[in-house]
Amino acid sequence: MISELPVPPWLFLIGGALILPVLPKLLRSPAFLLTSLLSMAFVWFIPEGARFEVPFASYTLILCQMDQLSRVFGTIFALIAFAGGVYGFRVQSTGEQVAALLYAASALGVTFAGDYVTLFFFWELMAVSSTYLVWARRTVESQRAGIRYLLVHLFGGSLLLAGILLHTVKTGTILISAFEPDASASAWLILGGVALNAAIPPLHAWLVDAYPRATVAGAVFLSAFTTKAAVYVLVRIFPGWDILIAFGVLMALYGVVYAVLANDIREILAYHIISQVGYMVAGVGIGTEMSLNGTTAHAFSHILYKALLFMGAGVVLHTTGRSKLTELGGLARAMPAVLALYMVGAFSISGFPLFNGFISKGMVVSAAAEAHFEIAVLLLHLASVGTFLHTGLKLPYFTWFAEESTALPTKTPPSMLVGMSIVAFFCALFGIAPSLLYRHLPFNASFEPYTIPHLVETTQLLVFTFMSFWVFRRHLRGEFTISLDTDWLYRKPARVVNRSVVLSAGAFFDAAERIAETVVKQLTIILGNPWPRTRGIFQHEWGANVPAAFEPNAARPPMEKVIALVLACFLLAALLSVAR
Repeated sequence: MISELPVPPWLFLIGGALILPVLPKLLRSPAFLLTSLLSMAFVWFIPEGARFEVPFASYTLILCQMDQLSRVFGTIFALIAFAGGVYGFRVQSTGEQVAALLYAASALGVTFAGDYVTLFFFWELMAVSSTYLVWARRTVESQRAGIRYLLVHLFGGSLLLAGILLHTVKTGTILISAFEPDASASAWLILGGVALNAAIPPLHAWLVDAYPRATVAGAVFLSAFTTKAAVYVLVRIFPGWDILIAFGVLMALYGVVYAVLANDIREILAYHIISQVGYMVAGVGIGTEMSLNGTTAHAFSHILYKALLFMGAGVVLHTTGRSKLTELGGLARAMPAVLALYMVGAFSISGFPLFNGFISKGMVVSAAAEAHFEIAVLLLHLASVGTFLHTGLKLPYFTWFAEESTALPTKTPPSMLVGMSIVAFFCALFGIAPSLLYRHLPFNASFEPYTIPHLVETTQLLVFTFMSFWVFRRHLRGEFTISLDTDWLYRKPARVVNRSVVLSAGAFFDAAERIAETVVKQLTIILGNPWPRTRGIFQHEWGANVPAAFEPNAARPPMEKVIALVLACFLLAALLSVAR
């Protein structure tokens, strides 16, 4: 059954991924952009309440359903797919483009899914397609990181599937609806699978392990889709779960603390994904209309400025071949446009007025204050200080300023600058005119970002952070160190587990195979042709006339005797019948 919707928006992206490899090389990048634009147009013009349904066994799959929440997430996913395609116009391989389209399609599929079967299908497609964007860099580190990334996400998908099956058995429905905070084990299993994709500590190490090792353009898509698709599911299914407030605040602080230790510029940005998603998770946990609007707005803003930041870091890596703070510096003269565009993203993530981070992060913090979570407000402000300190000051200072390094950048591809400019434009647009975003948020809660208290509070935090950085800047440069994170829990025992489980099991099966081969050989000898073993006996009795090999025809009785015996039997039977 189809209602008011000819095709789902994600179908354009999947179709583009299928036809892209057979197109001439010159048409592949334009086709990538065209499919992204078509999906964005469908997202924007689909009427409210439209659905696309198909029968499946005894259920009905809702492949697409449109409401305000899904429209906001669908719009930004399609927009960043287009901007990422522009950015990677000249640097992406065909395999990367296909994987990026499937990745974007899966994010849209999760966003518009109305049932758990559809959600799970696109959830797993998202994991598989995004893995290729890590592998496509074709280094030893990226290959290993991609394997770890895939295994972790398959584990998360298993949790999600287990929860879905339990929920379906218990309720008899596959339709997606919000869980109560005191829900059953199925809800907790689903939350575990979603929390892993949202990179909630301690289930977060896959992000900072894989994202810095992805391709230049692939990291842009990675920064946009997986964690924010998980945030969407949290808003849809788990609003008002108090435990998410604690986890969200923990994320916000955890990311900025570990960013202090990071030396790779894309690793710094990866840790700040965790920190910024923490604001969104906390907003879901608060569960009020304003906090859920704030989560939605901040996810929208975060996708824009985080993509812009990864684009800037990607240009540095692409043109210099380096990404460590200890290997960079003095690049401002060589790439002033990249620096300027990067700083738009840096100001946005730091919450500067007139940039989109200011109008979304402030909504989450204000919602926490309105709900009387004073400690959460204080800690989220503290996380904001760390964000500006590292992303807005430390990273650009030691990359583009400070002492000059030996890195000599090549020319920046124009497509990269165009892609960055598109995203930077929207970062500034929504910061200057927040109503363009606010009017499309899912709830009616109102928020005014440009108030005197909010402006004064933000200015104080920014000025204090800048002064602190300038005083201690010599102590903040990265070092050639490896930071231990929760991935230690599966990296450290890896060799022991490999020896005790994998190698031991392999040795056991090898031994079993050798024993089986020996037994089969002995049985073959015992049950095989007896002639070679008995030939010596016949030679002793018959002399040298015994053949060297067994000849079945020589040992077989003549057929005429058998035929004569059969005929005799028939003749006897005939005589007996006549005698009667």
